[in-house]
Formats: sequence, C-alpha cells, structure tokens
Amino acid sequence: MYSHLKISHHRYSGRLRPHEHTSYVPLFILILMTGLVLVGFTVSPYVRADDHPPPQANSVSLTGTMPAPAPKTTAVILSPVDQHHFIATPITVSGTCPTGTLVEVYKNNIFAGSTPCESNGKFSLEIDLLFGQNSISARVYDVLNQAGPVSKSVTVYYDFSLAQASPSSFLDFSGAQLLLNTDAAYRGSFPDQSLNVPITVIGGTAPFAINVNWGDSSNEVVPRSDNSTFNTSHAYKKPGTYKIALQGSDSKKLVAYLSVSAIINGTPVTFATTTTPKSATKLLVLWPLFAMVATLVTSFWLGERREKHILGDTNKPQTPPFGIAPQTS
Repeated sequence: MYSHLKISHHRYSGRLRPHEHTSYVPLFILILMTGLVLVGFTVSPYVRADDHPPPQANSVSLTGTMPAPAPKTTAVILSPVDQHHFIATPITVSGTCPTGTLVEVYKNNIFAGSTPCESNGKFSLEIDLLFGQNSISARVYDVLNQAGPVSKSVTVYYDFSLAQASPSSFLDFSGAQLLLNTDAAYRGSFPDQSLNVPITVIGGTAPFAINVNWGDSSNEVVPRSDNSTFNTSHAYKKPGTYKIALQGSDSKKLVAYLSVSAIINGTPVTFATTTTPKSATKLLVLWPLFAMVATLVTSFWLGERREKHILGDTNKPQTPPFGIAPQTS
C-alpha cells in the first residue's frame, strides 16, 4: 500500500552554513588587545603609591640619577652694570639663565648666594659686598650638580662711609668686615624632615646675632659668641623651592647678608624587598588565565579547520583508476 514511500538518509554535505561557525577574527583581536593591556601594566613605570607598604625590617631603599650633559649656556649678569659704585648693601644682582638650573653668584670668588632660575629664564637675588672692589660672577648648575661655564664678570665698588651710620651709632673701622658663608649653595630635603644649613661667621666683632628667614614665614635669631661654624635646621611642611635669607650683625653694627636656596621634594616612595605589591599579585593571576583562554580559542580554531578539511576531502568526487571508465546509471 505504501510501497511507493521510501525513507532514505540525507547525506551531510560537509559545507559550513553561514553564521553557524565561530567568529574567530574578533576573538583573536580581543585576545591581542587584552595581551597588550597586560603587557602595558606589567612594564609600566607608573605604580600607585598605595601599592607599596611602609618600609619593613631588612628592606632596601634605592635611589639613582640618570647621566646628562652639563649645562652649556652660561648666566648673563645684566644688573649691576660694570664699574658702578655703591654706598650701601645689599645690592640686587639679576640677569638671564637657562631654565631648570640653579644660579650661584660669587664676589671676588667668594660664594655670595644662590637662587633657582625662573621659568622665564631670569634670576634675581640680593648679595652684600666687600669693602672696595668686587668682581661679581655667576655660574649655573643642573639638577645633577654639574657646573656650566662661568659668566662674564662685572666689577663694582662698595664705598663704605660714615654716611650710612645713624646719628646714635658709632662705627669702629678697626675690626674686619663681617661676612657670612656656607658650604651649601643649595640644600635639598623632604617635607617634615629636618633640613640642616651650616653657617660660618667670618670677621666682625663678637658677639653676633644671625637672623634666619626660612622663606615659609618661619624666622629665628641665633646668637653666637664667637667666629665659628654652626648648624641651623628647619622642617618644611610642603614641597617647593624656598629662599633662605640670612642676615648677621656684630657688636659694632656691621651687617652681612647671604641667600641660599632650599629645594623640598615630594614625599619619597620606599620600595621594600620583603613584600609584593598588590598590582604584581593581580598580574600573577591574570597572566595564566590569559594564556589558558588564548590556548583554548586557538585549539578550537585549529580543530574546526581540520574538520572542515576532512569533510571537504570526503565529499570530493572520486577519480577512477586509469583505464577504467566511470559507471553510469
């Protein structure tokens, strides 16, 4: 009755129908982008401060400097002009300089003061003068304390006279001139850390009073009973560049001035060898996961290509051996 009905198996063609296979190109692009992000975080020099705990026992702190050429541009003194005479000190020395440097000023090869070069390429500071002739010169230093060339010197004269004295004061010129000096052209420290400045009193007549203005509204007077070197210290609260102004006076009313620059850096980060940063711990977990996902996707892609190749070979028409004609129905 139903002899004309026949059920036969539909042979699979072996062809991949559109949109039924995995989109491997977007997957590979996504894996590549993820790998680049992981590499960037691994080698990135920017590490959050909170990833590094405070120094522990047996920890090691490392600091270093990168080599760089010394400054080649010299400072130029524009004021005062050559051969000018003064009857009072301090005087203002100003001029041009390469930005990012520290300018040191000398009088007759004696350190007279230092100041950072401003962002507009100019400097200005007050210095005192020696009695008589003063040869003023300037020299710049970079952040590595490498010296640049010495500027052209300017010669000026300090004509000290009784006209500077007040009617009630008596000046005795039998004593030597009072000078202040230091071996610190500039001083560097960090916030809330003690900054020490050595000061040497030269000449004058004891006792002495040294007024120290730290440049952050802090001021102190240090009494001294003799000519000697002493240390004065201060702790700054905020990072920045400060001008330390020193003024000394002796029992005969002679006065000396000195300016020193203080550079207070940001709070340092200490890298301890006994702990592992949080970011490094996260990367140790993410890298194996990334490798696993990349391996799985690659394996599926290779397997699908192999299966497609096998199915394609099965469905190809078979060529009969040579000399045998193909059968036809």
